Formats: sequence, structure tokens, C-alpha cells
Amino acid sequence: MNKLRILAAIMTMLCVTPAFADTRIGVVDLRQALFSSTDAQAFSAQLQKDFADEESNVRTAQDKARQLKERLEKDGAMMNESERAKLGSEFQEKVQEFNLLKQRLDSTVAGRKQNFLESARPEVDAAVKELLEENDLDLILPSEAVVYAKPDMDLTSELLEKLNQ
Repeated sequence: MNKLRILAAIMTMLCVTPAFADTRIGVVDLRQALFSSTDAQAFSAQLQKDFADEESNVRTAQDKARQLKERLEKDGAMMNESERAKLGSEFQEKVQEFNLLKQRLDSTVAGRKQNFLESARPEVDAAVKELLEENDLDLILPSEAVVYAKPDMDLTSELLEKLNQ
């Protein structure tokens, strides 16, 4: 909603004020450029390597829970009440274990990603500033705030090149 207000204000200024007629604008997809960069790809590979064991534990817990559920559905009608209750209890424990492991992994990975984004921010800002100066632009907008832009206004590939230098 806030982005739409900003976009509406910019568009209003562009339409109303003749001084803006010579304004040169570029558009970049910051997310695409950042996550396509070699640094991000290396970070992603390291992240997968660092958390491979945890991901395996999550998958194992999920598989065990699924097996218990299938067994309960398949054989539950033939079991006596105590066996069915015991199997149901085991299933609930595995589901809780899976949820705990997954939540812990997701939280840790999200924190690492956030740290990466924060550490990459100065480099991205510097690259955007270089694009601004090299292309003699007055304004660079994020692509998600733009409804339509001519393809020649898209500077995402140039930003990616700068990030990969």
C-alpha cells in the first residue's frame, strides 16, 4: 500500500510539473540482481552445505511421521485400542519433533539470509549509485514499484554485472 502511494506521488509529480519532463529514470529488480550474483550463489551453496544435516533430520522426522500415519490409517482398524493409542501417540510425537526441527531450521536459515542481505546492502547501494551516475539518471526505481517500464529502462543486468565485479 505504501509503495502504491509513493508511486502515485511520483507519477503525479511527473505529470504535473513540467520541470520533470527531462527526468531520466531507470528501473532495477534489486532482488533478482542480488540473488543472481556470484556472492549470493556462493552464500546459497554454503548455506546448503552448512545445514545439510539439519535438513536431513527434518526429512527423516517427516518420513517417520508419514509412515506412522500410513500405518495408523492402514492397520488402525485391526488394532486393539491400546495399540492404536500407542501408535497415535508416537505419530503425534513425530509430528511435534518434525515441527520443532523445521521451525528451528527455518529460523536459523532466515537469520543467516537476513545477515547476508544486511552485509550486501552497502555493495548494492554503491552499485546503484554507480548506475545512476554512469547512465546520467535522476532516479532509479525498484521494479516492484513500477507498473510498466520500457525494456531499455531496465538496468537489472547492469546492476548484476556491477555486483559480480
